[in-house]
Amino acid sequence: MNSPLRGACIIGQSGGPSSVINSSAYGVIRTALDSEFITKVYGANHGIKGVLNDRLLVMDEEDPEELERLLYTPSSALGSCRYKIADPDADDTDYKRILEIFKKYDVRYFFYNGGNDSMDTCNKISKYMNKVGYDCRVIGVPKTIDNDLFGTDHCPGFASAAKYIASSVMEVSRDSQVYDVGMITIIECMGRHAGWLTAAAELANTMGDGPDLIYLPEVDFDMDKFIADVAKCYKEKGNCIIAVSEGIHYADGRFVSEAETSATDGFGHAQLGGLAAKLAAVCKEKIGAKVRGIELSLLQRCAAHCASGTDINESFLAGKTAVEAALEGATDVMVGFECNRENGYECKTKLFELSKVANFEQKLPVEWINEDKNGVTEEFVKYCLPLIQGETPMVKENGLPHFCNLKKVFAE
Repeated sequence: MNSPLRGACIIGQSGGPSSVINSSAYGVIRTALDSEFITKVYGANHGIKGVLNDRLLVMDEEDPEELERLLYTPSSALGSCRYKIADPDADDTDYKRILEIFKKYDVRYFFYNGGNDSMDTCNKISKYMNKVGYDCRVIGVPKTIDNDLFGTDHCPGFASAAKYIASSVMEVSRDSQVYDVGMITIIECMGRHAGWLTAAAELANTMGDGPDLIYLPEVDFDMDKFIADVAKCYKEKGNCIIAVSEGIHYADGRFVSEAETSATDGFGHAQLGGLAAKLAAVCKEKIGAKVRGIELSLLQRCAAHCASGTDINESFLAGKTAVEAALEGATDVMVGFECNRENGYECKTKLFELSKVANFEQKLPVEWINEDKNGVTEEFVKYCLPLIQGETPMVKENGLPHFCNLKKVFAE
């Protein structure tokens, strides 16, 4: 074990938020504030952009009780960003600026809370600091509702989104059966290349109100087969509930989504959307039934009111472990989970090399997709069900959530 460094730390959040990303941030902040070696705790306002723009929040100035509300507050309390820093060998401008800020505030610990691209940023900064000889320990704290980070059993944020999706599908299923006229309901879930979230709709079937069909981006989509599947289900049941990933694609790689080329984010990823409406129009034309398209959109990642208690606790643990590992000498790694489901559910933290995590997407195993490619197997249910257990102890006032409100005092 290496000796702890004495100096300040920065925690930043990046990429799309989740209902528990602030729980991880609180794990970092609380543990860092309690450390005798960490002299100051800063929050990067809008991720790495906050570092580059010298916009650092002084977390030491925040009220402890208000900080604790981060556990149950959705979105990114520190502010997020989608900013891709260049390869330092091609352009080291950003890295020189980051080093300048680190030296200005005597930053010896840097924690970055995000997904695949965020781990890439973390990895690049770690390698650069090592190259120039600046002693700073860099650790990634995982976050992504897409559940696609390499190595870890699952990602903080996924379980709460999965719980929201399964619950919503159950509610929609009941609503769709109210009238004596049949209906086809298509529910669009997030997931560009990985179908974990959409697969979570299958959990609703454990309670008898789940989807009849599920389509994921891990396998090619066939429109003719889709119409045949839906028509058969509708004819047999008089109703049909379908869960579909926004990123389903044809065999040639083209997204089925109507809005596939509308825009891209800061990392060049296509902004998808409009899939449910498109498939609904096709079903109405080909089958002639009453059809409704539902896009869950941002609701999936910000539904803190029904967050998984397990997810909240594990997200906090990820942040706490990051600080403890850094104090013990770890750097250039991401905190992840290693789980055992043989006799109940047991979850432990594990460190993964950032170079192996960065820019690698872990997709849902194809063996967990059924032979007809329109559903998932019991193995997925066994994997996912333990993750959504437990409720949020969120405080409410006047019947509404009381979220964290930071003072946001900026460092000078």
